[in-house]
Amino acid sequence: MTEFDPEKFEDKYVHYFEELETAYSNAYQNLHGRYDSEVLRGIDRQILSESEPVYEGDGEFRVVLPDDASERAESLPGDEETFDAVLTAFTDNIEAELRRLFGFDS
Repeated sequence: MTEFDPEKFEDKYVHYFEELETAYSNAYQNLHGRYDSEVLRGIDRQILSESEPVYEGDGEFRVVLPDDASERAESLPGDEETFDAVLTAFTDNIEAELRRLFGFDS
């Protein structure tokens, strides 16, 4: 478990790059096999690769999506309902992994 400093998280790619990479990777692995792999991979590469994890305070994180996420989604297989379900599950998992990695979940 990495000691978390909210002030350092503002410069997260310098101080917490490895933890961020681990959280995104673990979230992907948690969902692999539960959702269509093409949709999952597309969301990972086309949307979440440009997302921004934000520390909200009180041990809570939020994943901010790129402004053009809807346009990026148009090129992915499946319908809007599937996309929304996978994206929500993915971001929820990333946020949970960040809480776990930084010791906010007991």
